Amino acid sequence: MRAIQRRGTRLALSATAVVALAGALVTGIAPAAHSSPCGNDGPGSAGNSSLGGTGSTGSLGGGGGSGSLGGEQNEPGGGPQGNLPTWRTPTSRIVSWVTGPRSPNSTLHRFTVSGTDLGVAWDNGEGQTLMAFGDTFGWCNVSGQQWRNNFLARTDDDNLADGLTIEPGVPGDSNSGAVVLPDAPNYATEMVRGIKTDFVEISTIPTAAISLNGKQYVNFMSVRKWGGEPGVWNTNYAAIAESSDNGQTWTPRPETAMLNLPLTLALPDDLPTVNVNNHRFQQSGYVKGHDDDYVYQVGTPNGRSGRAYLARFRPEDILDLTKYEYWLGSTWTSDLSQLTDDSAIVKASVTELSIAWSPYLNKYVMLDGDSSIRIRTAPQPWGPWSPARILVPAVAAILYGPMMLPHSPALTSTSDGRLYFNATRWTDYNVMLVEAKLSKTW
Repeated sequence: MRAIQRRGTRLALSATAVVALAGALVTGIAPAAHSSPCGNDGPGSAGNSSLGGTGSTGSLGGGGGSGSLGGEQNEPGGGPQGNLPTWRTPTSRIVSWVTGPRSPNSTLHRFTVSGTDLGVAWDNGEGQTLMAFGDTFGWCNVSGQQWRNNFLARTDDDNLADGLTIEPGVPGDSNSGAVVLPDAPNYATEMVRGIKTDFVEISTIPTAAISLNGKQYVNFMSVRKWGGEPGVWNTNYAAIAESSDNGQTWTPRPETAMLNLPLTLALPDDLPTVNVNNHRFQQSGYVKGHDDDYVYQVGTPNGRSGRAYLARFRPEDILDLTKYEYWLGSTWTSDLSQLTDDSAIVKASVTELSIAWSPYLNKYVMLDGDSSIRIRTAPQPWGPWSPARILVPAVAAILYGPMMLPHSPALTSTSDGRLYFNATRWTDYNVMLVEAKLSKTW
C-alpha cells in the first residue's frame, strides 16, 4: 500500500507544481473558508462543500473521550451528525444514513469515519458494489481528526429498500467492507493519497468510477484550493487511478492526467496532457453504452457552475487519451481543442453528477444537484437531454452529489422504477440513501 501511495504522491508533485504556479498567476487565489465536519477549524476541507483549513493527518488509533469537538447529540469525538431528516412523498423518500456515527453501519467505530461525502458507486464486474467517498474525517478529538482524502467501501447489499449495509473490513480480504490493515482493523485507509498542502494539493477527490476488463478505474480530481464560497474550488488536474485487486490498492496513471491550464502544449503521449479544454473534464461520470461498445464520460469543469460535455472511448482504451473522441454537438472529433461552450450536452450549470442507463425508462438518466436533487433523461448519451426535474427539493434536506447505486431496480429491471442513490447533507457532512420512483412518462 505504501508503494502505491508514493507513486500517487509523485504524480501529484510532478503535475501540481506546474499547475499551482500557473493557476496562481492566471486565475488568482481564492480565500479559504475555515471550518470542518468536526465543528471547529481543523485540517483539510469538508470535501465538496468548500470548507476547510489546513493541517496534518493524525494517528490511526483514536476513540471517544472527553473534550469532544462534535455535536452535543453525539458521543464524544463523534462529529456533528444529526437525526436523519424525515422526507417522504409518493415519488421520493430518505431511507437511512449510509455513513456517520448515527448510521446503521456505525462507520465511526467500524471504519473511523465520522464524516465524509459523495459515495461514487459502481458494480465491480462481479455483482459487488464499490463506493468511493471524498474527504473523510475520523475521531474529532484526535490530533489531525484522522483526515483522509478519500476511502473505499464495498457492499453486497442489493435490497436497498431498508438501507445499505456495509460489512466489516477484514485485513487482506479484497471483498470485505473496507480496506483496513492488520494493525488498524477499524480504520479505513486512503485510496489515492494527496499532498495535503494548501495551494499545492489539498485533496484528491473521486468523481467517477467504472469496472472494465476485470479492473477498477476511478477518475479523481486533484484539488489545489477550496474556494471562499460553496461550490467553488480550483483543481490541478483530473486523472485516473487503476486497481487490479478490487480496490485494495490503487495506482494513479500519470499519462491520464488532464492538467487544468489555460493553454495547449504538444507533449509526448506518456506525459500529462496540456490542452485548453482540459478544464471541461475536471469532474466526470461514466456510463457504458446501452447499444454500442463505447464507454461514455460526461465531464464538467471544477466547481458547480459549468456545463456538461461528452467523451467516448473503447473499454480497452481508457488509459489512452489519444484514443478518446469528443462530442461537438452534431459529430465526434479526436481533437479536444475543438470543443466550445456550444458543444455541451447540458448547457445549464451542472454539479457533481452520476449517469446510468435505465431499462425501466429505456433512457439514460443523469442526476446532479447542490441543494435540491435533479434528474434529466435522454435517449442517447449526447441527448437531447430533458429539462431538469426535481427529485428531492431543498426543503427536504440540503443535499449534493447524488451517486446512483448500480443495483437499483430502475437500472436493472424493466418493471420496477425504484432508483436508489447516495447523497450528502451539508450540515452533517455525511452520506444518506435516497429512494426515488421514476415514471415512464418522464
